[in-house]
Amino acid sequence: MASPQNILMYLPPEQERQVREIFDALEARGFPRQNQTPHITLSFSHDMSPAAVDRAAEVLPGVVPADFQRVGTVIFGTRRKQTVAWLLETGEPMRQAAREISSLNPDDHRTDWIPHLTMGLRLPREMVPGYIAALDEVTPRHFKELLAHRAGFWKPATQEYRALAGDHA
Repeated sequence: MASPQNILMYLPPEQERQVREIFDALEARGFPRQNQTPHITLSFSHDMSPAAVDRAAEVLPGVVPADFQRVGTVIFGTRRKQTVAWLLETGEPMRQAAREISSLNPDDHRTDWIPHLTMGLRLPREMVPGYIAALDEVTPRHFKELLAHRAGFWKPATQEYRALAGDHA
């Protein structure tokens, strides 16, 4: 199955470096290498609606940059492979923008967006408890505030990126 198309928000370089250092520390402890660019997903689809992308281009410049607070750790997935992520909170303007974008996306009709930053992608289920413990140990205690400083539409199959908001739009 092809990777989905995404409307993503990205961290500033210093915060991205901090997340990559956490990935490195986890790999040094024997966990699988995390190669994804740190990001917060707003909406995803195997064939993103142009209306969703157009609406994102309209509403995101008004809410990006956006502040996020790290408030916990969540596990996504019910099968053999699971994803570990930081659970994030943000303000109502960002949440409203996410609802508007998702409502136009045929594959993503969620009414509630769960802001998160993936820290462990597709991990074997039996590895998850140890991964979470190690993640807690290697994450600096003060690293609780995140900033989404830019947003864009990403089509992995064709490697196309369209800036929607922030310093590259």
